[in-house]
Amino acid sequence: MKDFSSVWNKPDPKVGQTPKTAIWKKNKAVVWYYPAKEKKFQTPLFLIYLLVSKPYILDLDPNSSMIQAFTKKGYDVYLLDFGVPGYEDKDLCLDDYICKYIKKAVQQSLRHSSSSEISIIGYCLGGTLATIYAAVAKEPIKNLILFVTPLDFSQLPLTEEWRKMLKMEQKTIEQLIDQYGILPAKVIDKGIKLLTSPITLSPYLALLEHAENQEYVNKWRRFNQWARDHIPFVGATLKQLIYDLALDNKLVKNELMINKQIVNLSNIKANLLVVSTNDDELVPEELTVSIMNLVSSEDKTYKKVRGGHATLAIKGRLPEFFENWLSERS
Repeated sequence: MKDFSSVWNKPDPKVGQTPKTAIWKKNKAVVWYYPAKEKKFQTPLFLIYLLVSKPYILDLDPNSSMIQAFTKKGYDVYLLDFGVPGYEDKDLCLDDYICKYIKKAVQQSLRHSSSSEISIIGYCLGGTLATIYAAVAKEPIKNLILFVTPLDFSQLPLTEEWRKMLKMEQKTIEQLIDQYGILPAKVIDKGIKLLTSPITLSPYLALLEHAENQEYVNKWRRFNQWARDHIPFVGATLKQLIYDLALDNKLVKNELMINKQIVNLSNIKANLLVVSTNDDELVPEELTVSIMNLVSSEDKTYKKVRGGHATLAIKGRLPEFFENWLSERS
């Protein structure tokens, strides 16, 4: 029990230790460049993470880093870190994130890498953004890889009563969001805990069981640090997420508009890999798999693997099927 109690008395462990360089900045956003240990592939990887959590989950520690796994295999990696928004960013909408951030960041990464093509990798809601971008992009996307990505929101476990309430109270809800400007990080944290309850307690029970295993404790502390390190959600994008995506399901209906352009998923022709996990409580495969029938990609693969929502990010090595798929197309 002494070992268990001492966990809470130590400073937060170091995260994000893979060497990196900033190659582009806009507002709070940064594109980080992680050079390959020994470059073997010409097509660089461009990673997009979600807007409500910090992306260091992709580089948690040297033994649990998706980014380091990529660089060890010979890939140059670029990560778009959106940063932490403030109240002054409350009017940033999906159009801004797609056209002013992702598009510009991809262009800078292509220029920096001197590559003629790029692979886009999206994780969770970062994959939703990656999909929207890929459907309107003029940039040369060779591969589109989506990990545990919500796309078909008709499969959300919302009751009909909830849907009716959100629709009927849309004006009031939007006014409330406008009043606050951004959704505070604490609210996001409580919302995610509500969604995943009673799973929230299980990591602490596991820690108690392995309290004398220092390697386990160190990894647990890093993951726990990330899991409670949420960032605010800007109001304009939140409204679009609730009404355009979650309730109206405009993305898979090809009705979403970005910068006055229809987001038509059939415009996606890149090689496509979509991955779900069998124990994902946040994004079950029903929210993801329908994209396979909506794109024009001739080369497309769907894979369901063992694990939870964050397993692929923190495994520290690339699954064999993924390593083979990517190397053959890079």
